Amino acid sequence: MIRKLVAAIVVLGIAAAAAGWFLSAPEHLPESVVASLPAGDAGRGELIFWAGGCASCHAPAGAKGEAKLGLSGGQRLETPFGIFVAPNISSDPRDGIGAWTLAEFADAMLKGTSPQGENFYPAFPYTSYARMTPQDVSDLFAFMQSLPPVSGKAAGHELGFPFNIRRGVGLWKRLYLDSAPVIAEDQLHGNTDLSVLNRGRYLVEGPGHCGECHTPRNAIGGLEKNLWLAGAPAAAGEGKVPNITSGEGGISSWSASDIAYYLESGFTPDYDSVGGEMVSVQENMAKLPASDREAIAAYLKAVPAH
Repeated sequence: MIRKLVAAIVVLGIAAAAAGWFLSAPEHLPESVVASLPAGDAGRGELIFWAGGCASCHAPAGAKGEAKLGLSGGQRLETPFGIFVAPNISSDPRDGIGAWTLAEFADAMLKGTSPQGENFYPAFPYTSYARMTPQDVSDLFAFMQSLPPVSGKAAGHELGFPFNIRRGVGLWKRLYLDSAPVIAEDQLHGNTDLSVLNRGRYLVEGPGHCGECHTPRNAIGGLEKNLWLAGAPAAAGEGKVPNITSGEGGISSWSASDIAYYLESGFTPDYDSVGGEMVSVQENMAKLPASDREAIAAYLKAVPAH
């Protein structure tokens, strides 16, 4: 009887391990999607680059001006799960992504899968980038490949067990990697034209990845989407990332024009100036067309208040 029980436990253990291995496997884009990826335009890609905040993490710390385009990586993000280090994503073919194909880049952006067939950690915000259009992904790749190569590998992540088991991220992705919009059209309120709201939703929920910092996370790092943009503890260091909905403690007193002007100038309605990690975000947003900043503002005023 004991032998049968032990044998049953072993069989169940093997079955569970096999299921876990299958479910945690990195996913790739379907071949039909890869084959239909459009040609990229570097000029359009530059706007996506700034909307996506690529330089904020991957340029050297404190970089200004043209130095922001030297994407050597190396910045450290200290989190409850360990220290993540931004990699070199310059066009260097050995140490950066210069040797990547468009299909490999699209896999990384939309599926969180590396060219080596491994799961990327979600410190790389592909859970938001997954909402990007194939055209924007192609355009971004074209622009990034036009930037100067920078040699030198960034340091590796510093993660303890079990977070150093990269394969396990595949199970996490099963729960939290979703290309669908967070806020459905029928949840957006206000009188703003729906095309403007959808543009703002795309920029905030997709390339802008605002929810990655402004939305609280659960114990395993998944976004609590029922509290979308309601503010959250800072991922690195002390303090709190603010509520950017019209809920209590949020930006209810700000008009859409106030928000758009803040993104352009860095000045709040109270004549205070942007600070902390938001400085680089605001500098990026200032490079977008005014219509995009206005769309972002309209969306933030239209989302459910928390």
